[in-house]
Amino acid sequence: MTSRTRIHDLAATPDGSAVVVGGFVETVRDQKNVQFIILRDESGSAQLVNPALREDHEDAASQPERRSLTDQISSLIGGTFVRIEGMLKLDERVKLGGLEVKISSLEIAGIAEPEPPIAEDSSVDKRMDWRFLDLRRPAANLFFRAQTAFEHGIRSWWVDNQWIEIHTPKLMASPSESRAELFEVEYFDTTAYLAQSPQLFKQMAQSAGFGAVFEIAPAFRADPSFTARHATEFTSIDAEMSWVDSHHDVMDMHESVIRAGIAEVAARHGEALSTILDIEVGVPEAAFPRVSLAQARDIVVSSGYESPREDGDLDPESERRLCAHIEETTGHPFVFVTDYDSAIRPFYHMRHDDNPALTKSYDLLYRGTEISTGAQREHRIDVLVAQATERGMDLEEIGSYLDFFRHGVPSHGGFGMGLARVMMLMLNQPSIRETTFLFRGPNRLTP
Repeated sequence: MTSRTRIHDLAATPDGSAVVVGGFVETVRDQKNVQFIILRDESGSAQLVNPALREDHEDAASQPERRSLTDQISSLIGGTFVRIEGMLKLDERVKLGGLEVKISSLEIAGIAEPEPPIAEDSSVDKRMDWRFLDLRRPAANLFFRAQTAFEHGIRSWWVDNQWIEIHTPKLMASPSESRAELFEVEYFDTTAYLAQSPQLFKQMAQSAGFGAVFEIAPAFRADPSFTARHATEFTSIDAEMSWVDSHHDVMDMHESVIRAGIAEVAARHGEALSTILDIEVGVPEAAFPRVSLAQARDIVVSSGYESPREDGDLDPESERRLCAHIEETTGHPFVFVTDYDSAIRPFYHMRHDDNPALTKSYDLLYRGTEISTGAQREHRIDVLVAQATERGMDLEEIGSYLDFFRHGVPSHGGFGMGLARVMMLMLNQPSIRETTFLFRGPNRLTP
């Protein structure tokens, strides 16, 4: 049997070649003298033609096999998966790629029901109920091709720079961050917790002498939020590296990784993103702007807005206003906000020697939304114990974490970043539901 050719690859196939294509039926045009099928596979759409009824097709109507094929095409239901053999014809007049396939045989692989449960104008919740059908949209397919390219770009940067990829446990004996937003799981005769992040294990790798590590993996937050940017299960992109002098070293690395990922998306899918989504993907040549949290607050206040948050952190409206100011003044969609108050950062963030009220940490904002938090970590065991004690933490409970630092750890830092949120903003989508393969939220556990 001739192997299947992806529709994207037909353009590189010699004219007149016998080909096999497979995919689902988008439309059937059953005309008087000819039939057309628009077929879509994972790589694109193509026009297939059955000229059996053309008057100039010799004895076409009298040939039982051709008549059977004609009837078969007439009865096709949109969404049905078919495997088709035929002959490729390059024709510049054909709108879909300048080619078509003359059908010689058709095999139904999976028949669809006549009435699909969703339409183009269905609500996002309805589309999520039938996500496997929703994902047939060309735009949805492109979302995940772009995501694949982004991950390939960032992973390639790390691998090319001799980083080590790790895979950390998602079942934990104690919380990875805090007891807030924590999922408990029955684990034999005890209780386990779903990992909120790989933070502890990333830092353990520094004590192990790995130097620089990364992971792209699930993380879990029992967050009851129903916003467009929150999920209870998400894919977290994490990195940690040794021998940093400050959080600015981490930001330098973070910027390079982001650039590599977006460059890969633009190179592989820039044309399709422009055609299908009408967006241009890229990163300005200028370095990502950096402003302190104090400066960010002043910028937001000068825009006429006072954040209602009592802890001094930026709320979503503040993030939007800050990014609007940065884009207006620099043309840049990214901004690092640095030097967060120690009171609103985890105990393991390193503090400034000359001002312990501030941490060597940052958030990265992209098009009005926070996508990542990073920092230099505190690696001195005495300081770490003091900061944990100051927070009223149970030192026995975090004893295994503190052990990492009792046997030598170099200075280090890193970040965690939500993949779906980055893709949502890059692709100009209204919700991470669109850029998550199967979304999980407070009221969604299916499909």
